[in-house]
Amino acid sequence: MLSAPLAVSLLVGALTLLLIAWSMFTNKQWDPRGQHCYVTGGSAGLGLSLAILLAKRGADVSIVARNQERLQAALEAIEKVRQTPNQVLKAYSFSLNDASSSAAAFDAACKGNGGKCPDAVFLCAGASRPGFFIEQDEASLQLGMDNGYWVQAWSTKAAAKRMALDRFPGKIVFVSSVLGYMSFVGYSSYSPAKHALRGLAETLRSELLLYGVSVHIFFPGTIYTPGYTEENKTKPKITLKIEETDEGMQPEQAAARLLRGVQKGQFHISADLLGNIFRSSTRGATPHNNVFMDGIYSFMGWIGLAFWRRGVDTSVLNHRKEHQEYLSKMGFFNAKPTEFSGSEGALYSL
Repeated sequence: MLSAPLAVSLLVGALTLLLIAWSMFTNKQWDPRGQHCYVTGGSAGLGLSLAILLAKRGADVSIVARNQERLQAALEAIEKVRQTPNQVLKAYSFSLNDASSSAAAFDAACKGNGGKCPDAVFLCAGASRPGFFIEQDEASLQLGMDNGYWVQAWSTKAAAKRMALDRFPGKIVFVSSVLGYMSFVGYSSYSPAKHALRGLAETLRSELLLYGVSVHIFFPGTIYTPGYTEENKTKPKITLKIEETDEGMQPEQAAARLLRGVQKGQFHISADLLGNIFRSSTRGATPHNNVFMDGIYSFMGWIGLAFWRRGVDTSVLNHRKEHQEYLSKMGFFNAKPTEFSGSEGALYSL
């Protein structure tokens, strides 16, 4: 005969499994068909691939970026997958680096869709300038926050305000990076912005419950875009070495995984095994995606991430001599602290 504590434990376990199974099979997935989807950074990379995927699913799509020529080419690509004659597919040329321009872009997209607030806002705009921290100057560090954080935060401000005013239960989807969970050498002007996006998303997930607005945030690893190729030409050698075994994704794969996470209602969306391990190991008060699997990922991280970090640190320490030679070549030791600025790094879109 089972003891009372054991019987209670088994009952609790069985009920937990039933609840998990019930949630997996009863949650209705979000369907983008007929929804107005607003995509920033929609002229290239992840943003363009996502816009094409949403159009294939029957959504009305508004893309926003700065370059008019690339926007036009992107819109033509989106038009090729149009599903119905009355789908609204439009492109808007705006800079999103300040509050007023971001608000103007959002208002234009609303007006272009019959005054309807977007049902879902996908924030794919962003850029990075890799390099060593001592190479960065005030302008480059500020640019890192502008291109990594504010370019999404200002659009979020416009969207959240409009959704609250209209009492509209929309979705806001941030794009961070696996570097928003951790970081390493070379990303001092990029990773802080991606961590900041997580902080904003965590706050707004709670606050926007007041208006029925759901919040999601995507943490992809490497995405193979033309910008990524350009970035690697000037990225520090030690950063390239640490990343040399990285198995990245094509933009289409990343877009599919992002959309799948949104459809499932996940708050933190990971793109691969490593992302899930970092997500579960740094979860804090973030809701689980799957209680059972998140426990497995967390256990894997408890063991594996210690070895990964030790390997990264060893690579950095082994690079010290080469780095000293690089600094000498760049004139670091002959310059005043306020004068030195390295040459590594390049802007790229997500």
